[in-house]
Amino acid sequence: MTDEPLTRLRLDISYDGTDFAGWARQPGLRTVQGELEAAIATVLRVNPPTLTVAGRTDAGVHATGQVAHLDLTDAQLTHLAKPHGRGAKPMDPARAIVKRLNGIAGLRSDIHVRSAIVAPRGFDARFSPVYRRYQYRIADATAERNPLLRRHTLWYPAELDLDAMTRAANELLGLHDWAAYCRPREGATTIRELQEFGWRRDDTGVLIASLTADAFCHSMVRALVGASVSVGAGRLSGERLLGIRAEATRTSEFKVMPAQGLTLVEVGYPADAELAVRAAQTRARRDRGDGLG
Repeated sequence: MTDEPLTRLRLDISYDGTDFAGWARQPGLRTVQGELEAAIATVLRVNPPTLTVAGRTDAGVHATGQVAHLDLTDAQLTHLAKPHGRGAKPMDPARAIVKRLNGIAGLRSDIHVRSAIVAPRGFDARFSPVYRRYQYRIADATAERNPLLRRHTLWYPAELDLDAMTRAANELLGLHDWAAYCRPREGATTIRELQEFGWRRDDTGVLIASLTADAFCHSMVRALVGASVSVGAGRLSGERLLGIRAEATRTSEFKVMPAQGLTLVEVGYPADAELAVRAAQTRARRDRGDGLG
């Protein structure tokens, strides 16, 4: 800990999750947080500050819209801004950290820091969001199967009924207990507000699910997609998905989909003036046991 004043930077990050054991740092395993913090340590030449993330993605899950923050001292910002090379000029620290993280050899090409800015007052990557949005891609028997996208698209062996899946997904919206569609974690709530759940086919026929919620509990997105696939394959009715949710007990009636097709595409935040209030509200809900897990 330090008594020095700190400046918070917001980082927007993309990664291919295939070769990662998830976001969170784990001893002996390659993780997104571990790789990024090691790269930050190299850039700053000190033990790195801890990254706080909007969504702790599981092993194999991808991201194009991940958000994290880190707090830097004035000395660390000055170090970032130092010119490198003869005739070079000082850089804005936020621009410098993007350039240097993406440029060092220790950060492989399956992670890319898209941007960095000095965060607005009250910003917290984890507690300020008002929603997270995920997409899941499935190439069924009628879709084009592009081998170049195989790491990000599940190949399904039969044709799926888009209309049936769409109807079932629309019926699931709202604030509910999703215990039947989550892997429980001790001390974490399974109450979430599912704000959007829809399906479409892109111009190659690939089925794309879009799901938005204030937050998702563990494995919730992949379970909801798996339940929808069972509807699309004719194994379950849309009404049964509502019944499973009401029973609030995990079931073997559908399969949870693999991480391969899942991508975190967006984290939504309120207006700058509302960031601190939102973060305080979310922390209070968590402390009461009815907020983020």
